[in-house]
Amino acid sequence: MTQSPKGAGTARKQGAARPAEVQASALRHTRQEHAMETAQDYAEAIADLAAIHGEARAVDLARRLGVSHVTVIRTIARLQRDGYVSTRPYRSIFLTDKGLRIAEESRRRHEIVVAFLRALGVSDAIAQTDAEGIEHHVSPETLAAFKRYAASN
Repeated sequence: MTQSPKGAGTARKQGAARPAEVQASALRHTRQEHAMETAQDYAEAIADLAAIHGEARAVDLARRLGVSHVTVIRTIARLQRDGYVSTRPYRSIFLTDKGLRIAEESRRRHEIVVAFLRALGVSDAIAQTDAEGIEHHVSPETLAAFKRYAASN
């Protein structure tokens, strides 16, 4: 709502700011999605490392995710608190059943987005890179549409 010089409210005009409660709700949702995005990225990386090397270590996660060792340790502590991983001092990091589920779901979403982008004619290298961001932010409805489109092309 815009204010006139005398402080009286005026009607919301096209292109004006959203109501506070709508914006707050959208921003809360985005923050929750970002937290889940981190969990998904870590779970997927841990699953990949375990498949390749038989274990996932903090130093390998830091290298794979392009973050510092300290960032990995802090994030793993949060993921352990939230039930996605288990770990003990000086040991590898393991996904719990809950962590395995989000790793598998994240990989499935990634593959659908890559297939969709490839169906649009995007090169594989670019599709892989772009899918890393898109996979976390599309609704199930949009993901289903991506899957239908990729399957039909």
